Amino acid sequence: MKTQKKIMLTGNKAAAWGARMAGVEYVPAFPITPQTEIVETLAKWFADGTLQGKFTNMDSEHSMFMAAGSAGATGVRVFTASSSQGILHGMESLYTITGWRTPMVIVNVSRALATPITLEPDHNDVMSTRDCGLIQLHAETCQEVFDFILMGYRISEDPEVCLPVLVNLDGFYLSFTREPVLIPDEKDVRNFLPLYTATQPVFQASRPMARASAVFGGATYTSFKLQQELAARHAEKSFNQVAQDFKKYFGRFYGPLETFHLDDAEYVFVMSNSFATKGKSAVIKLRQQGIKAGLLKLRLFRPFPSEAIASALGGCAKVAVIDQNLAPGMGGITYPEIVTSLYSRKDRPEKILSVIGGLGGKDIEDQDFMAIIDHLDKPDRGTPLYLYDEGDVKGFNRLQQIAKFNEALK
Repeated sequence: MKTQKKIMLTGNKAAAWGARMAGVEYVPAFPITPQTEIVETLAKWFADGTLQGKFTNMDSEHSMFMAAGSAGATGVRVFTASSSQGILHGMESLYTITGWRTPMVIVNVSRALATPITLEPDHNDVMSTRDCGLIQLHAETCQEVFDFILMGYRISEDPEVCLPVLVNLDGFYLSFTREPVLIPDEKDVRNFLPLYTATQPVFQASRPMARASAVFGGATYTSFKLQQELAARHAEKSFNQVAQDFKKYFGRFYGPLETFHLDDAEYVFVMSNSFATKGKSAVIKLRQQGIKAGLLKLRLFRPFPSEAIASALGGCAKVAVIDQNLAPGMGGITYPEIVTSLYSRKDRPEKILSVIGGLGGKDIEDQDFMAIIDHLDKPDRGTPLYLYDEGDVKGFNRLQQIAKFNEALK
């Protein structure tokens, strides 16, 4: 086992350390809560010479992502980060740089979207990017944030992938939570992730050339999109190989999914990101009560590991897909993807429940998991379960009363 030092890091600092150990050469940045600590840390390291390369403050997230894609096209290792409204502001650029097929790693620190405004997390921001061509890795812990960035560069720079990788972590719940993180020696990291040498043609001042985004007809456009689709699908194979190599070098293995007490589970929660920790805790407590609960955690969200999910959930009796997002008029975003993965299996669960919870950072507590199990035992009504009860309504009404009282004092 290689020597690794253990230090206490927030999720944001873990992301900065991941970029540092990856040997990033260019970081275009624009601050936004709760992501700002990442780029502040990297700016300091570039300023004091710890990192060699260039850090640039941009005028917006749109410019930031375009600068990242342009720099990637010159053959340098690029990193950037954003969150929430910033991701939406740069959405046009995300579609552009995935079409350019420029490798890089982007960190998204999840925060709920306006309106209304909140600084707390849910996953509508990252889910808004699911169809633009990014490879998506979702982290539960600070260690996973660090490790996924190193793995992300290996996947992104695979000649058969050449797509940006997005690593997602929850704002506040993880971005500002300090956990012990193992940091490998830089020499060992270089064995796993050599300094970047582009395999695709790149722009260089010594060899002038011109490229342009031409206006094509449907047949040519479809050809480019199919190449992008094949690259994204190859990323699952690349992820699995990189995960094996990562285990060999650093002793930690990450499959596209993580199973927790799933072998004999009668009730299964499907979750991702930091709230999966709450789910694991609930599973332990439920098992202490004699309830056979289990959990399936999604790490790889794009490409969607359909076969692995179907294999993990096949034969399970009752499954609850807990979405920390909401597509108004449809419900949870992950739920239909899980259902689709299981559609053709004869051993698919007898009941798959859509659960909406954790919106705007709202906590998911032990009693919520018990409520989910109670709902799974009832006849299927074909409607989602929303984790919002009378206590929440009373709390909201209480806040309104306080606001009216404060207004009367003015």
